[in-house]
Amino acid sequence: MASKPTGGRRKRANSVKEVIDQIETDPAHHLAGPFVNTSPTPPSEGEVPTPKVADKNGHVFNGVSRKKRAKAGPPQPDFLNNGLWSDITSLNWARVPSSALFLMSIPVLLFLQWQIISPNAPNPFRFLLMIQYQVPGTSDPVMYQKGYGDLAFLAYYVIVFCFIRQFLTLHVLRPLGWKWGVRKEAKLDRFTEQGYAMIYFSTSGALGLWAMYHAPTWFFQGRHYFQDYPYWKMTKFMKSYYLLQFSYWLQQFLILVLRLEKPRKDFKELVIHHIVTLWLIGWSYLINLTPIGNAVFITMDVSDIFLAFVKLLNYLKFEAATPVAFGWLVLVWSYTRHYLNLQILWDVYNDFDLVPKWAQQWAPETGAWLVPWMKWQIFAPLALLQAVNLFWYFLIWRILLRALFKDKLADERSDDEDDGKPDDENDKGD
Repeated sequence: MASKPTGGRRKRANSVKEVIDQIETDPAHHLAGPFVNTSPTPPSEGEVPTPKVADKNGHVFNGVSRKKRAKAGPPQPDFLNNGLWSDITSLNWARVPSSALFLMSIPVLLFLQWQIISPNAPNPFRFLLMIQYQVPGTSDPVMYQKGYGDLAFLAYYVIVFCFIRQFLTLHVLRPLGWKWGVRKEAKLDRFTEQGYAMIYFSTSGALGLWAMYHAPTWFFQGRHYFQDYPYWKMTKFMKSYYLLQFSYWLQQFLILVLRLEKPRKDFKELVIHHIVTLWLIGWSYLINLTPIGNAVFITMDVSDIFLAFVKLLNYLKFEAATPVAFGWLVLVWSYTRHYLNLQILWDVYNDFDLVPKWAQQWAPETGAWLVPWMKWQIFAPLALLQAVNLFWYFLIWRILLRALFKDKLADERSDDEDDGKPDDENDKGD
């Protein structure tokens, strides 16, 4: 009996192994993609190759010489040309730094105007720009608590992170990647994303370690997560650090779910990761467990520095340095995302009963939320995050073993995520 036509549908995998193989060889996967070893794809039957005109040195690229193309610089994305009002109404301001800067400036100007007109009256715009809710009577250090105005702070700094991200990627990292020879549009986009990730996580990782260093939980002393609970009073540094991390992940989630950028093939996987991350951040802040959130931030951010660095080396085709950096990534990832995270899980399971008896109640007005069943509400998202990390860890080891016993870790094409077409072979050395 003749088989039914598939109608162009992708064949469904028949086993877990097939699914893993698809992910490992998927050039658009956010973790495995940059390390896919892909050969140039020949033109399909009947396809007419694009005519190429060589310059005097024989270097060509779709009719434009390498020197002219390099001198012209990277092409500007089309979304920069829509106009301010269109950016605001379509949420495109999240991608256009000038529009984000305009939105950022409005609260600043209103704040300054209020200070001039009514310097002795409480300024309502302070909730957008600065940390609020100082605990009365505290000094050396001054302590802060939560408040509904923190939501305004989060919303404003989502806009700030949109501006910072797009300014760096479009006006710093994109020209830098172009100068260093990253010419293909999809690779250039991924290069800027990983460059920004390395900048952000290097900063947040250092700030997180600094925050923990000045807390009883240094260095991952898990019993202090619970025996000193509740942590409803925070230093200005800790509260700023925590809310800025929250704003960063809200901004990342906004970009993802609104599809303001081209979705990757592992879109659903990343959505799940971001939801779990926001769940952990928001819930730990609400129930006064910021030290455990600080610990998880560090374990994730430090490993992300090395992941972004390895990807950057691979995009730049540093074939000698990439395997060494990848080896360091495996070591750091193993220690931070698994050893330390499993230790945090054990601390939740084993030390939860160290919560003071008076705080083992649902009494938000006193800062206490940790009734007995909350142990599992804390444990569950941490375990889910560990499951996602174990899946990625498995992929990392598959990549490493493939590099050791089969192919090179990095090939000329590390991430062809736009149209599946190879880089021009004459474009090497741009």
